[in-house]
Amino acid sequence: MKRNNYIKQISYAFLVLVLMFSSCTELENQSFDRIIAEQFEPTEEDIVAIVGSAYGSWRDILLLWNGYWRCNEVGADQIVIPGRPNGWVDGGIFRRLHEHSFTTDDDNVYQTWDRTYSGISSCNRVIYQIESGFLPLAETKEQVISELKVLRASYYYVLCDLYGNVPVVTDFNVPEGYLPTQSTRKEVYDFIIKEITESIPNLNSANDLLTYGRFNEWAARTLLAKMYLNAEVYSGTAQWGKCIEQCDLIINSDNGIGLEDDQKNVFITENQFSKEIIFGLSIDDQYTDEWNQFDIHMQTLQPSNQATYDLEGTPWGGMCAIPQFINTFDPADKRLTENFIMGQQYTSKGDSLYCTMGSLTGQPLAYINEVPGVDESEEIHGFRFGKFEIESGSANILNNDYPLFRFADVLMMKAECLLRTGDAGAAAELVTQVRERAFTDAAKATVTGDELMQGSSYDYGLRDHNAETHEGGDDIQYGRFLDELAWEFNQEGRRRQDMIRFGIYTSKSYFSHSPNGDYWSIYPIPRGRIESNSNLQQNEGY
Repeated sequence: MKRNNYIKQISYAFLVLVLMFSSCTELENQSFDRIIAEQFEPTEEDIVAIVGSAYGSWRDILLLWNGYWRCNEVGADQIVIPGRPNGWVDGGIFRRLHEHSFTTDDDNVYQTWDRTYSGISSCNRVIYQIESGFLPLAETKEQVISELKVLRASYYYVLCDLYGNVPVVTDFNVPEGYLPTQSTRKEVYDFIIKEITESIPNLNSANDLLTYGRFNEWAARTLLAKMYLNAEVYSGTAQWGKCIEQCDLIINSDNGIGLEDDQKNVFITENQFSKEIIFGLSIDDQYTDEWNQFDIHMQTLQPSNQATYDLEGTPWGGMCAIPQFINTFDPADKRLTENFIMGQQYTSKGDSLYCTMGSLTGQPLAYINEVPGVDESEEIHGFRFGKFEIESGSANILNNDYPLFRFADVLMMKAECLLRTGDAGAAAELVTQVRERAFTDAAKATVTGDELMQGSSYDYGLRDHNAETHEGGDDIQYGRFLDELAWEFNQEGRRRQDMIRFGIYTSKSYFSHSPNGDYWSIYPIPRGRIESNSNLQQNEGY
């Protein structure tokens, strides 16, 4: 049983209110909405459910097909979706993501934009309902509104990160035909900082069952720290000191948040009890009913692996790790052996599995650390993803909660800022703290400040059946620290952001990707959204 019962609680209110009140016009302008509002008298339980409904968009934004997770991973240097014997070409969209040639009409460009603004609209709607008196809050009114403002700010964080220059809309009650104006990326950044900073004093400081999956003080401070960490990218001005300040407030508070002794505990099926999760997205296949919501296992495992985990359905076998990334791991690092699926595959009873399609049909299904290219591959090519526990008998939706913010990230954010401000020794102590659970040998777990100052061990360059070049990573400032981020946070939907901050997302070659312009670090605004709003201008380069 998930300790966060929001999904259960929203079932009635979400169906009635979200569907009926989804218009961006005044409530009174639609008679059907008015009738529903007049007949519905919310109880305290309904209010909790209505507020909870505004959180649902985070799962859609991050994990649904062609969402934020793919935008941050498939164009970066750890994950690729190559053509497979059973398809995965899909009109070339995944290849365009990898090669940085996506268009203003691509599905991934639309999906994160639309889903994120849907979440913003939900926040604006509930805030409007509270402020207008429809939702009768008394003592908790200020706290709930502040929580919703931080949630809304988290949605704008996604837009700021991915698209940069976007409209900021805070009103639900807007006139018919309203077209929002576009803000600069810095203006969006400033808005997010202001909203979070002003809201934090009103938030719940408890870290317990009632605040799990919600923006309490610590989740808000983690979001604020993440904004400060990326401030130079978003606003042009670095804010390393402010990031450290927020991290220290989290680290030094008696809030029950801390590192798990074993990283795997953060990603097990019943991970809702993990002390490391600061803000988790609640997922339960009984209540999370979007078909593609959290199906990484289906996207990465080959069809035969259905028998490995006794899955309800046949996996689709697409995503895998880029071999160059896998080669950066120390073989003794548990994060390699526990986060990736490799080698000969077996049924749950121990029988060997075999390829069932392509030129290798009938041969052993044994995953190898080789991938011919983004354009073609066989079933055996590439290590698969197993960071999140795949429970025996799983359906197409895993039951693991998704840890959007976790304590290891807070430690690593502080470490990066210390490194960038000249205190490499203190940074190394924090990185070592995170590494200690990944190695049985204390000497291997320990990293020094001098090592963090070195370049990356990633051998950048083209590496497919068409070309082989070697650029290396020695020229990357603090490249070893970038490696540490890769080893700890792989498969968590963030690699693009880290690469941009270290200046290599558009400047390095990897696998089948060659640099072709710095403007690819920001996604284009969907063409259809510009055509429907004359106030929007396309991002540079598109």
